[in-house]
Amino acid sequence: MQQNIRFPAKKLVYGALFAALAIVFGRFTAVYPVPGAKYTLDKFILFLSGMFFGPLAGGMIGFIADFIGGHLFGIGWTAPLCVPAILYGVFGGIFRGYLQKKFTLPRLALAYLFPIVIGSILYQSPVLAVLYSASTFWEATCAYLLSRSVQFAIMLVLEVALIYGLIKTNLFHRAGLWPNYKTKKESDEK
Repeated sequence: MQQNIRFPAKKLVYGALFAALAIVFGRFTAVYPVPGAKYTLDKFILFLSGMFFGPLAGGMIGFIADFIGGHLFGIGWTAPLCVPAILYGVFGGIFRGYLQKKFTLPRLALAYLFPIVIGSILYQSPVLAVLYSASTFWEATCAYLLSRSVQFAIMLVLEVALIYGLIKTNLFHRAGLWPNYKTKKESDEK
């Protein structure tokens, strides 16, 4: 029995757009304040793709953005390091219903915390230690855990504020990707 898998054109086009935006933002918003720390505003786009299209499509967009971005800019691509990009899209999709039910800043921050903690801090820190400091694994892992915790605490605030502001403008509602944002005050008045 063959199942017909449908992937609407709208999802495909917007998925390609979000992958391209993640690549561009990852390249052109990168700031390196200290060696080994890279601050970029690219992960929120992957989280948005999961919010709009679900966990499978969000994970695929995360993988594609990381894969193409790594090859396109000559920095190379390492398979274990693409897991956090995938997790941003997956967790955006997992929390899709939770955020659609009631979209608030604390709910968004809680949902965005999961891919940061699991993917970017707990998973990627030991992987970076193995890839770049295998001889001093434990010391390097602790150093990465500490530095990445500070880095992604800052990025959490910036990217959650960015997502919240974009959703609040109803830009994605007009594109047909997200329900209409209404503040509690507006819904109480109606």
